[in-house]
Amino acid sequence: MSFIKTTEQASKYTNLEKMSINELLSNINKEDKTVPDAVEQSIPQIEILVTQITKKLADGGRLFYIGAGTSGRLGVVDASECPPTFGVSPNLVIGLIAGGDLAIRNSVEHAEDSTNQGWKDLETHHISKKDVVIGIAASGTTPYVISALQYCNEHQITTGCITCNEGSPLALTAQFPIVITVGPEFLTGSSRMKAGTAQKLVLNMISTATMIQLGKVKGNKMVDMQLSNAKLIDRALRMIMEELSIDREHATKLLNDYGSVRNAIDNYGA
Repeated sequence: MSFIKTTEQASKYTNLEKMSINELLSNINKEDKTVPDAVEQSIPQIEILVTQITKKLADGGRLFYIGAGTSGRLGVVDASECPPTFGVSPNLVIGLIAGGDLAIRNSVEHAEDSTNQGWKDLETHHISKKDVVIGIAASGTTPYVISALQYCNEHQITTGCITCNEGSPLALTAQFPIVITVGPEFLTGSSRMKAGTAQKLVLNMISTATMIQLGKVKGNKMVDMQLSNAKLIDRALRMIMEELSIDREHATKLLNDYGSVRNAIDNYGA
């Protein structure tokens, strides 16, 4: 089925090399401002997918992001932030990228063109029906991602996607597609720009909403975050002080005694 790949259409701007720095920055910003509105249009799709993810994870499943290039890197970033932010196992949300970890920093030639490596990468994690796999590809045409979702569908594994092209092969393959139509990029075809921003926004929404639904947040605070550096320990102390209306010395003792913000708050006065 043919479709118009809007992310590859010509920019509305031309003669970029003749623009001043201020003109370049202002026009890029003008385009970037349209992205949140495009994401807003897809909230119903995002809600449906988050509902599926929450159910699966509550029943012991895992969430996988799979992508290539910028899309893959964005998935890896979101997955890697879940353990420190929400205190979950690094095996709960897993980011896979075509070409493996090397591709996080370097371009791996033709990695995204494989029609079986995506499934092989999922199999190394013993993927099962309990899990959810989200394919990420701005173009919606990446073979590595599409084929992985096709294999998942054949094995009754729940699939979703984040793409920026309506009617793309990826959108038609995923059981629960999310399509963010951002239109042509400021720099023609550079989908790391608006499309990448849209994907990042959606990933933020998916992981944050899911973790809140799973009880990993109290009020508006990251009570299960890992205390892995001085900044986070200071944040934890301020959370405890505010929640319990106590001084820093008392909060420090509670945090040392119980090891996390949640435990300190729940055991206060016990």
